[in-house]
Amino acid sequence: MSNELQIYIDGEYYPKSQAKISVYDHGFLYGDGVFEGIRVYNGVVFKLKEHVDRLYRSAHAITLRIPLTKEEIIQAVIETLRKNNLKDAYIRLVVSRGVGDLGLDPRKCPKASVIIITDSISIRAGNAEEVGITTMLSWVRRNPVDSTTHEIKSLNYLNSILAKIEANAYGADEAICLESNGCIAEGVGENVFIVKNGELLTPPTSTGALAGITADIVTKLAEKLGYKLTIANLTPFMIFTADEAFFTGTAMEVVPIREVNKRQIGDGKPGPITQKLIAEFQKVIEDPANGVKI
Repeated sequence: MSNELQIYIDGEYYPKSQAKISVYDHGFLYGDGVFEGIRVYNGVVFKLKEHVDRLYRSAHAITLRIPLTKEEIIQAVIETLRKNNLKDAYIRLVVSRGVGDLGLDPRKCPKASVIIITDSISIRAGNAEEVGITTMLSWVRRNPVDSTTHEIKSLNYLNSILAKIEANAYGADEAICLESNGCIAEGVGENVFIVKNGELLTPPTSTGALAGITADIVTKLAEKLGYKLTIANLTPFMIFTADEAFFTGTAMEVVPIREVNKRQIGDGKPGPITQKLIAEFQKVIEDPANGVKI
């Protein structure tokens, strides 16, 4: 077997250098498809069932029929990790509309395509948990909920990429996207939380934000630790004047925000509640009961 990573495409495995899709695939032509990013920690695929459930919800919302059952998807993920001998990894699970013609009509795509990539990812500095990251409010508004809403984890991430381009130009580590009324929606690929007077607040998914799996874990941890958490519209002023702020996400995990648009958050260091939640989240990911063993 090649030393290259093996990529799963529609039931077959291909070396990374030979893993290809058709130029007529509607995922490539139009961003017509859905995906999940999933973590593997010490031989356990973290919250795999929850990610697969969300994949199917996204697919249902765009009337995309996944040609495998949930259990078949789970087994394919496990087998791909085994083939690559990976115990700690990042998984990209993609379902595209499949091959069609150059028109938009999805009826021309007879069968969806399933792709599983198991590799690694690095989207933050290694010391981000200790020092926090810098952010800025992007001019790129989140797509509204009656449009290509980010409640659906679709292959069309141009909205986020434009915001990321702006953050790069600004010199910030990450961008925060606002919804159409000017309230905070989410980061380019993360949920946002703030802490004020010992209480946590986070935006509703009705702003067009994705219902995050890591965010759900943090919400439950906050409840367990006795912190009040309120789902509420957050204005830029509210994050500027927060005592603490942090992102959550599968790739980002839980990371403090120390600055927004050159405004220091709190004392500019990870706050005590954020630090406590990071520590508790670490316990969750180390518990093999919270995933599927390879």
